[in-house]
Amino acid sequence: MAAHPLTVGFDLDMTLIDSRPGIRAAYHELSARTGTFVDADLAVSRLGPPLEQEIRRWFPEERVAETADLYRALYPDHAVRATTALPGAREALDAVRAAGARAIVVTAKHEPNARLHLTHLGLDVDALVGSLWAEGKAEALREHHARIYVGDHTGDIAGAHTAGALSVAVATGPCDATELRAAGAEVVLGDLTEFPSWLARYVAEGGDEAAAT
Repeated sequence: MAAHPLTVGFDLDMTLIDSRPGIRAAYHELSARTGTFVDADLAVSRLGPPLEQEIRRWFPEERVAETADLYRALYPDHAVRATTALPGAREALDAVRAAGARAIVVTAKHEPNARLHLTHLGLDVDALVGSLWAEGKAEALREHHARIYVGDHTGDIAGAHTAGALSVAVATGPCDATELRAAGAEVVLGDLTEFPSWLARYVAEGGDEAAAT
Protein backbone atom coordinates (compact mmCIF):
# COMPACT_ATOMS: atom_id res chain seq x y z
CA MET A 1 0.00 0.00 0.00
CA ALA A 2 1.38 3.41 -0.99
CA ALA A 3 2.22 5.75 1.85
CA HIS A 4 0.03 8.79 2.29
CA PRO A 5 1.61 12.08 1.21
CA LEU A 6 2.80 14.34 3.98
CA THR A 7 -0.12 16.37 5.31
CA VAL A 8 0.37 19.42 7.52
CA GLY A 9 -2.58 20.70 9.53
CA PHE A 10 -2.95 24.31 10.64
CA ASP A 11 -5.17 25.99 13.16
CA LEU A 12 -6.80 29.20 11.89
CA ASP A 13 -7.30 31.99 14.46
CA MET A 14 -3.99 33.46 15.63
CA THR A 15 -2.06 30.78 13.71
CA LEU A 16 -2.78 31.69 10.08
CA ILE A 17 -4.92 34.80 10.61
CA ASP A 18 -5.17 37.70 13.04
CA SER A 19 -8.90 37.71 13.53
CA ARG A 20 -8.86 39.86 16.66
CA PRO A 21 -10.04 43.10 14.96
CA GLY A 22 -12.87 41.30 13.21
CA ILE A 23 -13.96 39.31 16.24
CA ARG A 24 -13.84 42.47 18.35
CA ALA A 25 -16.17 44.15 15.86
CA ALA A 26 -18.51 41.16 15.87
CA TYR A 27 -18.73 41.23 19.66
CA HIS A 28 -19.48 44.97 19.64
CA GLU A 29 -22.35 44.30 17.24
CA LEU A 30 -23.55 41.40 19.38
CA SER A 31 -23.63 43.69 22.42
CA ALA A 32 -25.58 46.29 20.46
CA ARG A 33 -28.12 43.72 19.26
CA THR A 34 -28.64 41.98 22.61
CA GLY A 35 -28.20 44.87 25.04
CA THR A 36 -25.70 42.74 26.99
CA PHE A 37 -22.18 44.04 27.56
CA VAL A 38 -19.37 41.85 26.26
CA ASP A 39 -15.81 43.00 26.95
CA ALA A 40 -14.60 42.48 23.40
CA ASP A 41 -10.97 43.26 24.20
CA LEU A 42 -10.95 40.62 26.91
CA ALA A 43 -12.72 38.12 24.66
CA VAL A 44 -10.18 38.46 21.86
CA SER A 45 -7.31 37.96 24.31
CA ARG A 46 -8.34 34.32 24.83
CA LEU A 47 -9.22 33.05 21.36
CA GLY A 48 -9.02 29.34 20.71
CA PRO A 49 -11.80 27.47 22.55
CA PRO A 50 -15.29 27.09 21.07
CA LEU A 51 -17.42 30.23 20.87
CA GLU A 52 -19.91 28.93 23.42
CA GLN A 53 -17.26 29.01 26.15
CA GLU A 54 -16.88 32.77 25.72
CA ILE A 55 -20.61 33.43 25.31
CA ARG A 56 -21.21 31.60 28.60
CA ARG A 57 -19.15 34.24 30.41
CA TRP A 58 -21.62 36.99 29.47
CA PHE A 59 -25.02 35.34 28.95
CA PRO A 60 -27.09 32.91 31.07
CA GLU A 61 -26.96 29.27 30.03
CA GLU A 62 -30.46 29.31 28.56
CA ARG A 63 -29.38 32.01 26.09
CA VAL A 64 -26.02 30.56 25.06
CA ALA A 65 -27.17 28.57 22.02
CA GLU A 66 -29.31 31.34 20.52
CA THR A 67 -26.66 33.99 21.21
CA ALA A 68 -23.93 31.89 19.61
CA ASP A 69 -26.15 31.46 16.55
CA LEU A 70 -26.70 35.24 16.39
CA TYR A 71 -22.96 35.90 16.67
CA ARG A 72 -22.24 33.47 13.83
CA ALA A 73 -24.89 35.15 11.69
CA LEU A 74 -23.38 38.59 12.35
CA TYR A 75 -19.84 37.37 11.74
CA PRO A 76 -19.62 37.55 7.92
CA ASP A 77 -20.58 41.22 7.76
CA HIS A 78 -18.51 42.37 10.73
CA ALA A 79 -15.45 40.14 11.08
CA VAL A 80 -14.17 39.00 7.71
CA ARG A 81 -12.96 42.21 6.08
CA ALA A 82 -11.17 43.39 9.24
CA THR A 83 -9.10 40.19 9.52
CA THR A 84 -5.59 39.89 8.11
CA ALA A 85 -3.16 37.05 7.44
CA LEU A 86 -0.46 36.73 10.08
CA PRO A 87 3.18 37.22 9.07
CA GLY A 88 4.46 34.13 7.32
CA ALA A 89 1.05 32.52 6.76
CA ARG A 90 1.19 32.55 2.97
CA GLU A 91 4.82 31.50 2.96
CA ALA A 92 4.06 28.62 5.32
CA LEU A 93 1.37 27.27 3.01
CA ASP A 94 3.67 27.76 0.01
CA ALA A 95 6.40 25.83 1.83
CA VAL A 96 4.05 22.90 2.40
CA ARG A 97 3.26 22.75 -1.30
CA ALA A 98 6.92 23.16 -2.27
CA ALA A 99 7.61 20.07 -0.16
CA GLY A 100 5.03 18.12 -2.18
CA ALA A 101 2.73 17.99 0.83
CA ARG A 102 -0.91 18.82 1.53
CA ALA A 103 -2.10 21.68 3.76
CA ILE A 104 -5.34 21.46 5.71
CA VAL A 105 -7.02 23.72 8.26
CA VAL A 106 -8.66 22.25 11.36
CA THR A 107 -10.30 24.87 13.54
CA ALA A 108 -12.86 25.36 16.30
CA LYS A 109 -14.43 28.13 14.21
CA HIS A 110 -17.79 27.64 12.49
CA GLU A 111 -16.71 26.14 9.17
CA PRO A 112 -18.64 28.48 6.81
CA ASN A 113 -17.11 31.51 8.54
CA ALA A 114 -13.65 29.95 8.47
CA ARG A 115 -14.05 29.41 4.73
CA LEU A 116 -14.97 33.07 4.25
CA HIS A 117 -11.64 34.05 5.83
CA LEU A 118 -9.62 31.71 3.63
CA THR A 119 -11.40 32.92 0.50
CA HIS A 120 -11.15 36.61 1.40
CA LEU A 121 -7.42 36.36 2.14
CA GLY A 122 -6.64 34.00 -0.74
CA LEU A 123 -5.26 31.31 1.56
CA ASP A 124 -5.59 28.13 -0.49
CA VAL A 125 -5.71 24.84 1.40
CA ASP A 126 -6.55 21.28 0.43
CA ALA A 127 -9.23 20.77 3.07
CA LEU A 128 -11.00 22.67 5.83
CA VAL A 129 -12.71 21.17 8.87
CA GLY A 130 -14.44 23.38 11.43
CA SER A 131 -16.11 23.10 14.84
CA LEU A 132 -13.41 20.88 16.37
CA TRP A 133 -11.49 21.77 19.52
CA ALA A 134 -8.54 20.35 21.47
CA GLU A 135 -8.59 16.52 21.48
CA GLY A 136 -11.57 16.67 19.13
CA LYS A 137 -9.31 17.99 16.38
CA ALA A 138 -7.71 14.55 16.23
CA GLU A 139 -10.79 13.29 14.37
CA ALA A 140 -9.98 15.38 11.29
CA LEU A 141 -6.21 15.08 11.66
CA ARG A 142 -6.46 11.30 11.60
CA GLU A 143 -8.94 11.32 8.71
CA HIS A 144 -6.50 13.35 6.62
CA HIS A 145 -3.42 11.45 7.87
CA ALA A 146 -1.82 14.64 9.16
CA ARG A 147 1.67 14.06 10.55
CA ILE A 148 2.16 17.67 11.71
CA TYR A 149 -0.30 20.07 13.31
CA VAL A 150 0.55 23.74 13.71
CA GLY A 151 -1.32 25.83 16.27
CA ASP A 152 -1.04 28.62 18.81
CA HIS A 153 -2.91 27.16 21.78
CA THR A 154 -2.36 24.36 24.28
CA GLY A 155 -5.61 22.88 22.94
CA ASP A 156 -3.90 22.51 19.55
CA ILE A 157 -1.08 20.58 21.19
CA ALA A 158 -3.62 18.23 22.77
CA GLY A 159 -5.25 17.73 19.38
CA ALA A 160 -1.94 16.96 17.69
CA HIS A 161 -0.88 14.46 20.33
CA THR A 162 -4.27 12.72 20.39
CA ALA A 163 -3.90 12.22 16.64
CA GLY A 164 -0.32 10.98 16.97
CA ALA A 165 0.95 14.03 15.07
CA LEU A 166 3.97 16.24 15.74
CA SER A 167 2.93 19.44 17.51
CA VAL A 168 4.43 22.62 16.07
CA ALA A 169 3.39 25.61 18.17
CA VAL A 170 3.61 29.29 17.26
CA ALA A 171 3.67 31.93 20.00
CA THR A 172 1.30 34.27 18.18
CA GLY A 173 -1.83 33.59 20.23
CA PRO A 174 -2.85 33.66 23.88
CA CYS A 175 -0.21 31.12 25.00
CA ASP A 176 3.43 32.18 25.23
CA ALA A 177 6.39 29.99 24.32
CA THR A 178 6.93 28.80 27.88
CA GLU A 179 3.33 27.65 28.20
CA LEU A 180 3.45 25.93 24.81
CA ARG A 181 6.63 24.04 25.72
CA ALA A 182 5.18 23.06 29.09
CA ALA A 183 2.12 21.64 27.31
CA GLY A 184 4.38 19.34 25.32
CA ALA A 185 4.87 20.96 21.92
CA GLU A 186 7.78 19.28 20.15
CA VAL A 187 8.54 22.47 18.22
CA VAL A 188 7.94 26.06 19.35
CA LEU A 189 8.38 28.88 16.84
CA GLY A 190 8.05 32.61 17.35
CA ASP A 191 5.71 32.85 14.37
CA LEU A 192 5.09 31.29 10.97
CA THR A 193 7.97 33.18 9.34
CA GLU A 194 10.17 30.51 10.96
CA PHE A 195 8.11 27.62 9.61
CA PRO A 196 9.47 27.20 6.04
CA SER A 197 13.06 26.69 7.19
CA TRP A 198 11.93 24.30 9.92
CA LEU A 199 9.82 22.29 7.45
CA ALA A 200 12.70 22.13 4.96
CA ARG A 201 14.92 20.70 7.69
CA TYR A 202 12.21 18.27 8.80
CA VAL A 203 11.76 16.97 5.25
CA ALA A 204 15.50 16.81 4.61
CA GLU A 205 15.93 14.70 7.73
CA GLY A 206 13.22 12.32 6.61
CA GLY A 207 10.64 13.53 9.07
CA ASP A 208 12.92 12.71 11.94
CA GLU A 209 11.98 14.36 15.24
CA ALA A 210 15.59 15.53 15.38
CA ALA A 211 14.25 18.41 13.28
CA ALA A 212 12.20 19.44 16.29
CA THR A 213 14.83 21.77 17.68
